[in-house]
Amino acid sequence: MVSLENCTPFCNLSPAGKKLVSGGVVSRHAASATPLLFKGQRTSGAYFVLEGRLRVFTMAPNGTEATLYFIDPGETCVFALNSLFNELLYPAWVQAVAETTIALIPGTLYRQLFAEEAVIRDLTVRTLSTLVFRLMAELEEVHSCTLNQRLANLIVEHASADGELRMTQQQMAFHLGTTREVVARLMRELVAARHVETRRGMTMVRDAPGLARRGAGR
Repeated sequence: MVSLENCTPFCNLSPAGKKLVSGGVVSRHAASATPLLFKGQRTSGAYFVLEGRLRVFTMAPNGTEATLYFIDPGETCVFALNSLFNELLYPAWVQAVAETTIALIPGTLYRQLFAEEAVIRDLTVRTLSTLVFRLMAELEEVHSCTLNQRLANLIVEHASADGELRMTQQQMAFHLGTTREVVARLMRELVAARHVETRRGMTMVRDAPGLARRGAGR
């Protein structure tokens, strides 16, 4: 199992910092689809993904979900950091996308590391700036692309190097802020165009260039 001490930037901490982390970090394993944080909850620390993936999402009054961002291995949740430093309640929901292992650094410990370790300050700033970029890109896509284009881009961006995307159509719908029925209809169009092949809980990319062109509106 991957340990936080072996991950960047924690492997670059000072000896004193490494000692603090080894004595204060708590690891937690979550099965796929497990809810981890709820809107309005107080955060107890900083969360780092060691293995798996987390989805941070919002929810409309009618129950429709929309993904805000994903947290992949080596990344942390910027909402949790913001809630931690500003003593705010968590503003969204978090769910494990796959079997996931996270490391929790208690709030007081993370604040101490932030004050004493330059690599932790750098990590925090980069996390904030990266999220701003991601959210701006997502906002631009929402306003400038059709749902068909956004679905194509979702598949291209999140498929593995082998062209495999392990997301159900319901999960795609959650990410795009629409319904599974709409995604199913659009997926049938992609299959008919031979851009993708669908399997149970998985999509295989068959024509990545064609899918990218569709995502760009060409």
